[in-house]
Amino acid sequence: MTALTSEGQKLASDAAERHGVSAGAAEAVLTALAQSGGTQAQFNHPELGGMGQWSRGGMLMIGDMFNNGLKAKVDALCSDLSGGMQGVEVTKGGGAGGPWGGWPQELGRAGATGAQNGVRYAVFPETRRLAIDDGGQMAVYDTGEHVIGGVSQQQGSGRTLTFTSQLGTVRVEDLTRVAGVETSPDATSGPDRDTPVEAALADQTPAPAAASAQAGDDPIAMLERLAKLRDAGILSAEEFDAKKAELLSRI
Repeated sequence: MTALTSEGQKLASDAAERHGVSAGAAEAVLTALAQSGGTQAQFNHPELGGMGQWSRGGMLMIGDMFNNGLKAKVDALCSDLSGGMQGVEVTKGGGAGGPWGGWPQELGRAGATGAQNGVRYAVFPETRRLAIDDGGQMAVYDTGEHVIGGVSQQQGSGRTLTFTSQLGTVRVEDLTRVAGVETSPDATSGPDRDTPVEAALADQTPAPAAASAQAGDDPIAMLERLAKLRDAGILSAEEFDAKKAELLSRI
């Protein structure tokens, strides 16, 4: 568990006294909150109903799901700690592990995070991205105009995630998948890894081997595919121009 600073220990101790729980229970919640910047917490403590998950805005799940009194206490504890930790360094060395961290840095700061049944997710409002890590395989989606504020996960083999926004229900399959950011959180880039442009082009290459080879050797055909990717919003104008210059130099 990530170590708390002296300020963090005092914050947890004071909150524990106010809400009638042990310091250990409050510290478990505070440590979990620190991983998300105070917006969410995923914890496991017997005093708090076992495994639980809380997010700012009203979402709460605990193992003892029918104990309404305990749910109210846990919600109050989480809300109290979330508010009290703002502007305070509560953990030593931060910590980006667990279900809340390990996301590609280019996505920015996660506004909402969570994990359930081996599937992690994080919403990045500044870059309008949704990242989902299923067993180490990551996919990133463009959230567009959606401001995602909640999630529900269908149980079963599919483990389908469905989100909610100001526009209603958001299905992952309805979002545009972003090319080039589809790796595990711990993967590192290297000379053998595809660039976002090359990965996008690979997705557009015809399936038959002969057609693929022919298209790959034809700069004009590749430019046409690049233009389609740019028009679809998969590639930025800068990425298109850079690849266009490279292809034209081959002619």
